[in-house]
Amino acid sequence: MSCANPDLIRTVAGGLRVLCLDAAQTAGFGPLDRLPRSLKIIAEDMLWRLPRDQALVALDGLTRRQRDAVISLAPGRALLQDFLGIPLMTDFAAMRDMLVSHGREPRLLDPVIAVDFVVDHSLNVLFSGSPQAAALNRAAEMDRNRERFAFIKWCQQAFANFRVIPPGRGIMHQVNLEWLASVVRLVDGIARPDTMIGTDSHTTMVNALGVLGWGVGGIEAEMAMLGLPLELRLPRVVGLRLTGDLAQSVTATDLVLALTQALRQIGVIDDFVEFFGDGVARLPLADRATIANMAPEFGATCAYFPIDDATIRYLQMTGRSNADVARVAAYARAMGLWQDQGAAALDYDVIHEFDLSSVMPCMAGPTRPDQRVPLAAVGQSLAERAQALGLSLGVGDRAQLGDGSVVIAAITSCTNTSNPALMITAGLLAQRANARGLRPKPWVKTSLAPGSRVVTDYLDAAGLTADLDALGFHTIGYGCTTCNGNSGPLDPQVAAQIDQQQLLGVAVLSGNRNFEGRIHPQVKAAYLASPPLVIAAALAGHLRDDLANAPLGQDAQGIDVYLRDLWPDPAEVAALVTRHVTADLFAASYGAGMDGSAQWAALDAPRGLCFPWDQASDFIRPSPFAALGASDPLCDPRLADMRSLLVLGDRITTDHISPNGAIRADSPAGIYLQERGTTPAHLGNFGLRRGNDAICLHGMFDNPHLENALAAPHRGNLTVIAHDGPHLPIVTAAAQLRAQGRGMIIVAGRDYGAGSSRDWAAKGLRLLGVNIVLAVSFERIHRANLIGMGIIPLVFDGPPPADAQPEVGSSWAVSFDGSGDCVKLQLRQPSGAQIAVPARLALQSPAELALLRRGGVLSQLCADLLGQ
Repeated sequence: MSCANPDLIRTVAGGLRVLCLDAAQTAGFGPLDRLPRSLKIIAEDMLWRLPRDQALVALDGLTRRQRDAVISLAPGRALLQDFLGIPLMTDFAAMRDMLVSHGREPRLLDPVIAVDFVVDHSLNVLFSGSPQAAALNRAAEMDRNRERFAFIKWCQQAFANFRVIPPGRGIMHQVNLEWLASVVRLVDGIARPDTMIGTDSHTTMVNALGVLGWGVGGIEAEMAMLGLPLELRLPRVVGLRLTGDLAQSVTATDLVLALTQALRQIGVIDDFVEFFGDGVARLPLADRATIANMAPEFGATCAYFPIDDATIRYLQMTGRSNADVARVAAYARAMGLWQDQGAAALDYDVIHEFDLSSVMPCMAGPTRPDQRVPLAAVGQSLAERAQALGLSLGVGDRAQLGDGSVVIAAITSCTNTSNPALMITAGLLAQRANARGLRPKPWVKTSLAPGSRVVTDYLDAAGLTADLDALGFHTIGYGCTTCNGNSGPLDPQVAAQIDQQQLLGVAVLSGNRNFEGRIHPQVKAAYLASPPLVIAAALAGHLRDDLANAPLGQDAQGIDVYLRDLWPDPAEVAALVTRHVTADLFAASYGAGMDGSAQWAALDAPRGLCFPWDQASDFIRPSPFAALGASDPLCDPRLADMRSLLVLGDRITTDHISPNGAIRADSPAGIYLQERGTTPAHLGNFGLRRGNDAICLHGMFDNPHLENALAAPHRGNLTVIAHDGPHLPIVTAAAQLRAQGRGMIIVAGRDYGAGSSRDWAAKGLRLLGVNIVLAVSFERIHRANLIGMGIIPLVFDGPPPADAQPEVGSSWAVSFDGSGDCVKLQLRQPSGAQIAVPARLALQSPAELALLRRGGVLSQLCADLLGQ
């Protein structure tokens, strides 16, 4: 679209034509010059899209920082990954079928912004610890995903503005950082900021470049892809002034884990966090990317860094053209997005300070990324985890597999493999360990899954690959693996011993998530750590002692070897980064674009504008949501008689609600698949089957660590819906309640829906028949997904009443007034007691209320496409 306010276009230094915020301020659009940088980008977008009268109103609320003001952003592009991208595109394919069934042209439904679909979530660590691991995993990936990949290839030829980045090229966020992000784009010859959304919560990694973007669920992504602006209540912008400098022994991973803990304690849920101050200049851009990647872990919508000299150096290092780099520098200076050393703080809503020199080496775990633990205290945290599970670590033999043993050591995830200094440090540590004759313990499954091929290139150039291989850290492929639950099987003997002895197995990974049940079904504790510490943990074989001060092993002379003996000098690391991480290397890796393998090129895929569904497929099925129709969930008669389906505690993640991990043979989804002819060895994981609504429905809440008060003391996929009734799988219980014509409510504590931007965590609730989720608070993306699926999000209005704990067999009734406000929520206990529960709708704008009342995004899109 063309600029709605062309009178604000100016030519600035470097001959760039821009929509000038200084000109807008002079023209009466309010004081824009002191806005935080992220809000300046929002302001530019609203001035570009909105006619003058509407822009005046929108920017008045923005510049006055009115808490009830609504802002909007029409992102310039979208980034999808296959776990969430496939169900999103089955929605699109099903809506095209709907158009054809009504005699309409299927091309009425096409993305109007650029969409990059990165196939990075299908790689599984089936093979590791050998030079053939990468080739074997790649072959298995192609074999197991033929139906999914054929659908993705069909999408590329069927939809406009849609590009596929095939499997084996890297992880979406690292590819975005190193290649896709332009930072500044040209629209009809006018320079504009690069803005984006992604169907992965760690899309925020690109904030390190000064690009505004964040993760959304597939439902919101569909709106953005069709050109609809995303609306949100004006966020609080938290300025975090960085001071000091990191100690030489401290890594970017240590820093981000410390920041995650600190910002969780401050409380920045749904906020924009902006980093500023002299400490920013002392952080290389790769360190900033590690921090920005984990914005979801500290609860922020984004984690924005200013553009400065470090940004320019990174763009040059990664092979961006001189013209593009010059455009970024000129635009950032003209639009107030640049930070000079010593610059004054902008008008943040609140400012906090963080001293980089306070960071110490650490890990985070055993079940959340914000559980930062100094190395000396990791053993104690493990003992506390054992106690919480009713286990005891005991004394144990460190030389044998036992409680606290590390069974998975994975250098994985774009969070850290995008950082050359971290990877070179890991390679040098491996080199020293190899020279001393150290090896990981035999029960440890080791793997290295870089976020892009560039990592392999510079490790090869630095002569470090052979040493990583010697320690079992062979490259197993390029994609999102252990971090998202694709850790593959353990050695059969190790797995059997864990089960037989009920051992507390541990995973150590350089990822960003370690929620219960996420990494591997047999792992009861998972710790996030820097890549070199992952290697150290593999060498030690357990986490019961202090990695920093206990020996990791003995050399050939029987001399104890400590972490300090292996840790490389930062000057040596910096020298190798300078010598081997170069623009020529990035240009060579990305110069051919994103061509796939020969297997990808040979894969046969359907043609045409509508997809030829295979009704026998257990991977790709027509989305059911286009056929659900629109109805107002606030007027559903079932709201007068709802049953509690689950009663949950705090920090229920999307991994609890709709897990990604392996499908167990004895689970509802496993049984369903086996009844349809799938063998136990080929059940796969939930992520690979998200294109099949029936599998995802049967997998709802299928997390072995789930604690549901209605099923206590049992854990897992169980609930009880009737007094003296049996324990039932969630899908079975919901089916019984639907058959009875009853509504359903889920009750939860703080931060319900934390974690991945998994829209199936809301879509599955819609198919279960859930009407309401009542929580103390919601995480941003999941709350939006609930609204997008027509599910009512309620929050307690004040502390939950002490007597409002639902019992088995309790019922609920709720009614709303004409404006949608919750006027009455009542809990009826089996004893006959009736309790009024103060609650309100968790909505942020009139637009969200209107969307909810139309039954959600897909109902609205279908109606709009048909002109209804």
